[in-house]
Formats: sequence, structure tokens, C-alpha cells
Amino acid sequence: MITARMDKALLFRSLHDSARPLALANAWDVTGARVVEAAGAPAIATTSAGIAWALGRPDGEALSPDRVVDLIARVVAAVDVPVSADVEGGYAQDAAGVAGIVARVVEAGAVGINVEDGTRPPAELRARLAAARAVGERAGVALFLNARTDTYLFGLGDPAARLEDTVERARGYVDAGADGIFVPGVADPATIAELASRIPVPVNIMAGPGAPDVAELGRLGVARVSLGPGVAQAAYTAARHAAQRLYGTGDYRPDAIAFPELDNLFLGPR
Repeated sequence: MITARMDKALLFRSLHDSARPLALANAWDVTGARVVEAAGAPAIATTSAGIAWALGRPDGEALSPDRVVDLIARVVAAVDVPVSADVEGGYAQDAAGVAGIVARVVEAGAVGINVEDGTRPPAELRARLAAARAVGERAGVALFLNARTDTYLFGLGDPAARLEDTVERARGYVDAGADGIFVPGVADPATIAELASRIPVPVNIMAGPGAPDVAELGRLGVARVSLGPGVAQAAYTAARHAAQRLYGTGDYRPDAIAFPELDNLFLGPR
């Protein structure tokens, strides 16, 4: 089992290549992960927002770590491809607590982890990354640590200094043990290209309206592209449209995956 997990970890690490960026349609439950895998995904990444919404909580570390780890374990058990888990800021008050959560996520079978700074001081994420790095090394897994910085997503600091701040944070996170840097909220090609050229590890960008497509992001130097909560938002939008039509005109005709196709995802032994 340890060998199989290491193989997945090394495979996941190798997929980060700007020549063919790793594209991740983030999942939030087991069926979604199986659907994404069946569509040809080389890896599965979870979305913390999607998981929180599905479990009746808002995004922002409002879920208990037990529920998050349980969901991650279920996703890992359901798919054959590598799984990377979004653990927000680490569901803990300090680096030692984050290490405990990361150890549980690694034990659940994840070979990648996203940890974010949010509005915390960069020094705090550096400490959390160092703790997570130590967990991966003790477990003997080539854990891929993706450090998310929210400078652009949250519009932190002086806009004129944001690029330099982001690069400085990123380099500090790499020094603390990060294998990749995730910069959600940036869509400008020139900014993306500069980030990719100045950050010494694979850069992850979130796709969405206004952002370049995957191929163009690769040409800009991006090695990983995520949809983040976008797929979950689209699924809940479809549910809302279905309900509005049902209770409005009453003529709802779904554009849906066939019942047997979904059922067949879970037939046979695993």
C-alpha cells in the first residue's frame, strides 16, 4: 500500500508541467469525483467550498476536521487516480494543529494538499507549511504541498504593490516547503506570465470567466489549472433552474446524465 501511494504521489507531482497543464475539475463528493475521473481526469482535487456547501455549512473552515477527513477518505477510496485535498488554512489554530490534520489527510490517502494564507500574516502560513512538510517526510510520501495566496482573490494590500507582494509571499512559502503556488483571482495574462516566470515552482491559476483557457495558461507558464468551486456552483445552478421550471412552467426536461450511467459508476468491486 505504501508503494502504491508513493507511485500516486510521484505521478501527481509529474503532472505539473506547463507544456500540458494539470487541469482539475474540483470535486466535492464521491459521485462527483467518479464522474470527473470517468471524464478522463488524471487526478482529483477537492474544493473546500463545495464540501462545506454539500454538508450544510459556509466556506471558511466552518466544518469540523472529522467531516472533512471522512469525505477525503471516501473520495480516495472511490477513485484510482491521485487525490489532492483542499484543507483551507488547516482547520487548526496553529502549526502543530495543522500538522495533526495533515497527518490524518495523508493517512486517508491524499497525495497532495492545498493550504491557504487567507488574511493571515504570511509568516503564519510559512509555519504551517513547514509543519505539513515534516508530516509528509515522516510518512514517507512525496506529498505535494500547494500553497495558496489570496492576495488577488481578496484584493489584499496596495494594488500597485500586489504583484511584488505575491511573489515575495510565494518565495517565502517555497522556502518553507511548498511545492507549488496557487494564485486564485488573477486573470490578466501579463500578470500571470510574470508570476509564472518569477515563482520558482509550478504555478496554479483558477480558471473561470475572463481567464485564459488551459492551453493559453500553459503558454504563459502555468503548470496547474483549477476550477475551484466552479463545478459545484454550476451543479447547484442546475438544481435551482430545475426547481424554478418545475414550480413555474412544470415542463422541466433535464439535460442530465442517464440514471444507469451514474449507477454503473459504482457497480463491481473496489
